[in-house]
Amino acid sequence: MLGPTRDARIYLLDEDQRQIEPGGPAVIGPDGERMEIPPLVYRAVSHVLEAMQAGQAVKVMPFRPELPIDEAAYAIGMRRDDLRKHVAAGDIPFRSSESVDWVQLADVIRWDNERRARRRAILDEMLADDPEDGEA
Repeated sequence: MLGPTRDARIYLLDEDQRQIEPGGPAVIGPDGERMEIPPLVYRAVSHVLEAMQAGQAVKVMPFRPELPIDEAAYAIGMRRDDLRKHVAAGDIPFRSSESVDWVQLADVIRWDNERRARRRAILDEMLADDPEDGEA
């Protein structure tokens, strides 16, 4: 094992992912009480435990499924003006109320994951094409 991950993650369960699987993961309390949990919740708890066992601090906070753009930017670790530009460009759907523009957190997470994957692919391609790699 390489050690705990230092990346921030957002765990958002859709309706299907909230279901408990019989015989699936569970949390067992000190009194022996067993609470079955969805598999993705287990992954989130594992992420927290991994970091804490390595001496890192962890911040856990709930988010609503629909957020003002500024809060959504905070959730994914992006400057709010940058996220606003992408929303204005039509990259992420939104709705407006009298004073606030709202986005679905699931849409923002999906867009952010796709953006990160595109960046990774570009970097991988650039590194694969590096002429200095073959010279020694």
